[in-house]
Amino acid sequence: VLIPVILCGGSGTRLWPLSRRLHPKQFLSLTGERTLLQDTVARLGPLQCGLPLLVCHDNHRFSVAGQLKELGLEHGTIVLEP
Repeated sequence: VLIPVILCGGSGTRLWPLSRRLHPKQFLSLTGERTLLQDTVARLGPLQCGLPLLVCHDNHRFSVAGQLKELGLEHGTIVLEP
């Protein structure tokens, strides 16, 4: 089974002032109603794969979990950056 790995860390400073250290670009809705992270996860839909593994910073773990929950994926795995 293919397990998709999504890297959603980073501080998002290049899109300042829209993105900030505690609210980086992956949590912004730039192209519609969903955030960039949600768009990335949604693109996995047509694939025959397991639940995604998301890698993020400790400061963003609850935001990532909330983003997954909004998509109905409450069982994705979140791995924290060292």
